[in-house]
Amino acid sequence: MKKLIIILFLIPNILNAGPIKAIGEKGKSLEVNRVIQINMYDNYYKPNNIEVKKGETIKFVVKNHGELVHEFNIATKQMHLKHQPEMMMLVENEIILIDKIDKQKMMEMSKKNPSMAHSHSNSVLLSPGESGILIWKFSNSAKLEAACNVPGHYKAGMIAKIDNN
Repeated sequence: MKKLIIILFLIPNILNAGPIKAIGEKGKSLEVNRVIQINMYDNYYKPNNIEVKKGETIKFVVKNHGELVHEFNIATKQMHLKHQPEMMMLVENEIILIDKIDKQKMMEMSKKNPSMAHSHSNSVLLSPGESGILIWKFSNSAKLEAACNVPGHYKAGMIAKIDNN
């Protein structure tokens, strides 16, 4: 019985680790090779092309200069498309508003549904004027992009190419 409980606990963690491990992993601050400043504006990033090397750990310092809530999320196109319904749930539950994030409501709702916490190691979600830090190790050569998955922003072109040789 004890083995069954352990297996049932590990299966979701193994399944969830797969896609993230395919694109890299959460970086450690002591292993940072470079710092890259990312400026988010309403539906675009500066820079919009990011060059990294396989094995490099990057500290992204992300600032939202726009008037809307934005996300900086490192993933493949397929992963972004899979993440977008989760972001829509945040909007539908009035956690993400046009110009702010209701962090209290996010915390409360995440107790019932952990996906409402938006606590992904490959992503930062910021209100206008906020800054955040994301440390990412590019341990694999995957076709990546940074994108905002707030509903409508990806379709509007809020995507930065990540060239990881």
